[in-house]
Amino acid sequence: MSIKSWGNFQTKPNKLISFSSRSELLSILAEKKQIIPRGNGKSYGDSSLNDQIINTLNRNIFINFDRKTGILNCQSGVLLDDIINIFVPLGWFLNVTPGTKFITVGGAIASDVHGKNHHLVGTFSNFVLSFNLAMPDGNILQCSSTENKTLFQATCGGMGLTGVILDAKIQLRRIPSALMEQMTIKTKNLEETLQVFERYKNASYSVAWIDCLTRKKSLGRGLFMSGEHADAGGFDFQQKRKLTVPINFPSFSFNFFSAKLFNMLYYHKGNSSYIKQKISIDSFFYPLDQINHWNRIYGKSGLIQYQFVLPKKNSLLGMRAILNKISDAKKVGFLAVLKLFGKSNQNYLSFPIKGYTLAIDFRREPDLFPLLEQLDKIVVEYGGRIYLAKDCRISKKIFEQGYPNIQLFRDIRKKYHLNESLSSFQSQRIDI
Repeated sequence: MSIKSWGNFQTKPNKLISFSSRSELLSILAEKKQIIPRGNGKSYGDSSLNDQIINTLNRNIFINFDRKTGILNCQSGVLLDDIINIFVPLGWFLNVTPGTKFITVGGAIASDVHGKNHHLVGTFSNFVLSFNLAMPDGNILQCSSTENKTLFQATCGGMGLTGVILDAKIQLRRIPSALMEQMTIKTKNLEETLQVFERYKNASYSVAWIDCLTRKKSLGRGLFMSGEHADAGGFDFQQKRKLTVPINFPSFSFNFFSAKLFNMLYYHKGNSSYIKQKISIDSFFYPLDQINHWNRIYGKSGLIQYQFVLPKKNSLLGMRAILNKISDAKKVGFLAVLKLFGKSNQNYLSFPIKGYTLAIDFRREPDLFPLLEQLDKIVVEYGGRIYLAKDCRISKKIFEQGYPNIQLFRDIRKKYHLNESLSSFQSQRIDI
């Protein structure tokens, strides 16, 4: 069997191992084989790939929900989609959600995912009250910000390298309706885009689509979108009918000129430079989830999503340098998403730092990697880092320059003898 990542990344055949009980899982871990837990497979690179993979999707039971406090206790294989479908009609929503709802709770913790509201509330782990972690030594440890704190900090953002999350208690938030008030502003260049982010820094949610193929005065133009939960509209939540990409697109259909045309049409899709509208939670948070297998658009070779963050003081200059490199290289990128981050947390490998993050999708092709290596150097030169949940290629040196707490993480791995049992192709590459 060959398990691939969402970016269609695969190195060699591997084995997917399922378990039906805690005792069976502990026996698997005790064998001290190099193994990695995996949820719904939405990581773009090799962070959830190894020769042996533990399938956690069958742990998908809701254990308890407190209607008064909004505290949900569920197994780690529960999808965010399951939570949304059940609890939005009851007036509850996730405090933090990434751009896809088809990830597991365990995966959200392991990647310490962020959303369009990081500038105000931080990452997913800020709303994780506790979780139970199965360890290779046969113990099951409850971890929280007060109990087994260092293991909690290592697991949140630790990419599955500290144990297998069995279940978790997470805090949901009340919402007034299942609709969102969205405002869209068209910006002329990167400087104006960042200015609009700062102008609306108190908006509950904010994000921008960036045209990464423009140059000179139009470099970094985009569509800024802010959002607020609508006060009225009821809780009738229905998913839109999905489109499906049935096959991998041929490589010739995806090129610099088609991407440039798409970006131009998308930028000019509205006649107005300022639009306000009511849309569903689904449309605001998960636009790509409405297309099944959208990754097939990038063809059989797959895609790489390059996501980095730069400190706020360096964001304008650093992103200009990166966007100019991409534009000069004429590399294809349909999707480029910019978000504002607030302050970082205490977790050892959590991605966000205070500043701006940009995620860009590229079609995988041989001559892309030299360009990405150039971008890596710019990122670290300006004090930034690269997101492990999206990575499939960075070097150990680049990784370590971006994550100053890496030795604390390695110390935790050594303390609990985790190196003997848990690893991924990614962890082997960057030596964690």
